[in-house]
Amino acid sequence: MPSSRLTQESSANGGLPSPRPPAYGGLVLTETTGPTEWRNIMALRGLARARALYEGRDQRPRELKAEGRKVVGYLCYFAPPEILEAAGLVPYRIRGDVRHPVTRADEYVEPYGCPFVRNTFDLAVTGRYDFLDGLVMSHACDSVQRMYGIWTHYKPLAFSHMVNVPHTVTEASERFYRRELGFFRERVEQLAGRPISDEALHESIACYNRTRELTRELYALRKSDPPRLSGAEMLEVLIAGTGLPAAEFEDLLREVLAEVRARAAAPGVKRARLLFYGCINDDVSLIRLVEECSARVVMDDTCIGARGMAGTVPDGADPMGGFVQYYFRGFQCPRTYRGTDLSRFDYVVEAAREYGAQGVILYILSFCDPHKFDLVEVRRHLEQAGLASLVLEDDYTLANVESMRTRIQAFVEMLS
Repeated sequence: MPSSRLTQESSANGGLPSPRPPAYGGLVLTETTGPTEWRNIMALRGLARARALYEGRDQRPRELKAEGRKVVGYLCYFAPPEILEAAGLVPYRIRGDVRHPVTRADEYVEPYGCPFVRNTFDLAVTGRYDFLDGLVMSHACDSVQRMYGIWTHYKPLAFSHMVNVPHTVTEASERFYRRELGFFRERVEQLAGRPISDEALHESIACYNRTRELTRELYALRKSDPPRLSGAEMLEVLIAGTGLPAAEFEDLLREVLAEVRARAAAPGVKRARLLFYGCINDDVSLIRLVEECSARVVMDDTCIGARGMAGTVPDGADPMGGFVQYYFRGFQCPRTYRGTDLSRFDYVVEAAREYGAQGVILYILSFCDPHKFDLVEVRRHLEQAGLASLVLEDDYTLANVESMRTRIQAFVEMLS
């Protein structure tokens, strides 16, 4: 991303909730922030720093690259970032941009593919990810699998790797995934120029597990009525963390926890409490839209959210086996087939009840086969549990924001 200045928010947003609400004295990030302003932002604390990092999420990895570190972009947790960190690399979760119109990607990618994946590739083609030293993808879905071939052919990097991930959970598939992680480890060692010791893996796992535990503590502060922090604030913190080394994210989480715990628990206007479930959501605009409609998003189940922070990686004598147990057997992603029993959605119902959610928003991206295959059955299971649901389908542009606003308002009124 080119260098930036802090400027006053000045333009209308086409109906979208403002992506940059006033912060740090009414100043907000634009697409270019210079080094002096960036140092000032890094001096911020807690939620203010999280918001600044969310807005300028590429800046910290660019800074680390300038210091001589290698930055590797990854698109899914099935390529464990702990392995990258253990090698001394900087893992960077590749993010799309709902305000970036897809232009160049149409020259390479069919229009009926995943809009999120198409968007990320368009950002790569137009130079947004020019700071990456490498790219790691995993077979999360067919769109990602196909994009790996397109990306590495038309926008090759010095390092690239694909982690093949089975879709069924069996002893044989676990052995296969473990072998794939072994190949991944070897390739990362080649990039880093040194072996990855089990001790380094244990240290990396421990650091990531601490961030998961701290994140769950932050989530728990949303159980109160009203919650101590909003769904939009929570998502800003989590997205900010995907652009930081794990130790820096841990420090940020501790700052945010201290700030939120110190907030006065004042009674608020009674609002509908919702759980947000579905496809990747790496922009706060939709959550903010829901919360503008007299609702509170108190819990979520998305990969940049509670789904990616549930539990901890077992840190025993066999770190690679721990990755298999956590990411493959335990990670609740619809791309993994776990049979047809509706009890596979029990965890969503349990989370809704634990956080006092009255309804569930099911967020689906166009052409997302894994989530669409589950959509009918997850709605049926929620209905049987007494939970109303609203399906919001989007093409990763939020172009239909006003129609979504109307539907959300009607859903909230029904719950009230």
